[in-house]
Amino acid sequence: MADVVEIARKTKKPVAPRRDPESEARLLQLAESRLAIEGVAPEIDAGRFAVKRFENEPLDIEADVFSDGHDKIACAVIFGPAGGEWQETPLVFWENDRWRATVSFPTPGPYRYSIIAWRDLHATWRDEATKKRDAGKLTELEMKEARNLLVEAQGSGRGSKNDAKALAKLIASYDKLEGRGDMDGRYALLTDPETVKLLYACGQRTNLTRYPIDVPVWVDREAAAFSAWYEIFPRSQSGDPNRHGTFDDVIARLPDIQEMGFDVLYFPPIHPIGKTNRKGKNNTLTPSETDPGSPYAIGSHEGGHDALHPELGSFDDFARMVSAAKDHGLEVAIDFAIQCSPDHPWIKEHPEWFDWRPDGTIKFAENPPKKYEDIVNVHFYRGALPSIWYALRDIVLFWLNKGVRIFRVDNPHTKPFPFWEWMIAEVRKVDPGAIFLAEAFTRPKVMKRLAKVGYNQSYSYFTWRNAKWELEEYLKELTTEECAEYMRPNFFVNTPDINPRYLQTSGRPGFRTRLALAATLGGNYGVYSGFELCEFLPVPGKEEYLNSEKYELRAFDWRAEGNIRDDIAFFNDLRRAEPAMRDFRSLQFFNFWNDQILYYAKRTADRRSYLLFMVCLDPFNAQGGHFEVPLWELGLPDNGTVQVEDLVHRHGFAWHGKMQHWWIDPKECPYRVFRITD
Repeated sequence: MADVVEIARKTKKPVAPRRDPESEARLLQLAESRLAIEGVAPEIDAGRFAVKRFENEPLDIEADVFSDGHDKIACAVIFGPAGGEWQETPLVFWENDRWRATVSFPTPGPYRYSIIAWRDLHATWRDEATKKRDAGKLTELEMKEARNLLVEAQGSGRGSKNDAKALAKLIASYDKLEGRGDMDGRYALLTDPETVKLLYACGQRTNLTRYPIDVPVWVDREAAAFSAWYEIFPRSQSGDPNRHGTFDDVIARLPDIQEMGFDVLYFPPIHPIGKTNRKGKNNTLTPSETDPGSPYAIGSHEGGHDALHPELGSFDDFARMVSAAKDHGLEVAIDFAIQCSPDHPWIKEHPEWFDWRPDGTIKFAENPPKKYEDIVNVHFYRGALPSIWYALRDIVLFWLNKGVRIFRVDNPHTKPFPFWEWMIAEVRKVDPGAIFLAEAFTRPKVMKRLAKVGYNQSYSYFTWRNAKWELEEYLKELTTEECAEYMRPNFFVNTPDINPRYLQTSGRPGFRTRLALAATLGGNYGVYSGFELCEFLPVPGKEEYLNSEKYELRAFDWRAEGNIRDDIAFFNDLRRAEPAMRDFRSLQFFNFWNDQILYYAKRTADRRSYLLFMVCLDPFNAQGGHFEVPLWELGLPDNGTVQVEDLVHRHGFAWHGKMQHWWIDPKECPYRVFRITD
């Protein structure tokens, strides 16, 4: 091209450039892909990571689609299983060149979607012919153009055999009407809805353009998006602080846990515990002979991550417990904690997997200034790559084979992102229904990256969001920003590691408040046992439990006076009964003119399940104020009337008009739940 420009400069005459095959191929490609497809959503990092949905959950897809000129266009979503056949559903025009469609996927596994668009010449003909007919200017020339479109559709090779027969019949009917000179009849035939539908299936797709990315979608089973977790230490289930609990003791507790309505029963590590540097009560460095140690110090001469702590029982006992839990509507989840006790068999078998100091001693785990003398960490590179990757994957597959399909992963943000992306994908080849919960109270972008690389659920900052403004701000981020497409938070109200300051000072009303928020704001939520008893005694000045189960056996009266078991059962029953509760992204906040009352809704798209929640954030004082009934969402005027059922007090009434007033005394009940019934 440069020599052509130079010749033109010297001769001052235009010189045609030589025809370059590569340039011409590019020209033809651009000329054919005439339409613009932009702003495709949802799409995570240009298709690098998968959008997430659960089985049969709607996926709303949008795109900007447009072309030059005034021709009508059509566009569609193509979608299907990864490596499988494509299906197609039309995109529908919304506004300002924005198009929308909704699809869903039936079973867990990998899927993908993309967008196609084309100039719809038959739609263009209908539009122009209608305008000319209305103006009395429709001619035989326009009708001939229409017949040519029918013939082109016959040669397109698109549509089914039945479509081909219908098209042939359509042309024959057209020709009959043409023989009679019946223009009105032909126009009616060509604009009939059945003809429009047929030509969508068979018509020529002029300038067919395809979005260049196959957007990945990962589909989970519903338990990944909607679950209620109950965490227990199996060793504390005997009812006697002097006797180590067993899996049989867990079985004995199952009816009690089922009564509260949970569906996931989660255990911290259940493996052998090392003795080297074992921790005593309250995390002391001087244990007694009877102290059981922290279950996170995994591994001893009795085995490692693929072994059971012998005092809990055998694998036959474990299998019987898993089966019994299933009979009680509970799925067992276990902790996948990669750290090891200094006594773990791996240290002798694979010293290259660990960090060693210059003096030959092993490096203990640290989070300065904290030091964990009873555990050491593996590393993932140098001499450990790839063997440690395979070993850890095989641990998960081992427990998958034992009937465990849910794994809460301890501190995943301290391990490499590439490892998690690879390992989770490997496990999904065996069981696409496996679920991983990331226990990562870490920086927001790190938390989100873990969700992108494959985690089905994520711990969140909910535990520390107490004020109305920060709850609204955080929930809007989780439900309306891009992270809503790939990150599913699990709102744990407390954990063995976290005794929130709010619960340390708020009394029983505060526990009921945090339960109400977690169970209704989140699709997934979790409770560490003792919460139902309003256990709050802290290590002074810290967000830690005094006499923590992490370091000693405990016994509890699970029906002690002042418990909130009925509140837990109420919310878990509500979650199962109301379809609105299954859609995390359906959350909407409304106006309540009091900063101590959070007011919000969960509803299905068709509004058949419509719930309103008021939660008093002040655990000490009664609060009230005016609020808006969202009549506009129900298609009603500001003076409209709705029938309401108070699900807490079990009675019905009507709200007349948008502005109403309510009062909540947290000592009586810090929350209200209303169902719009009409």
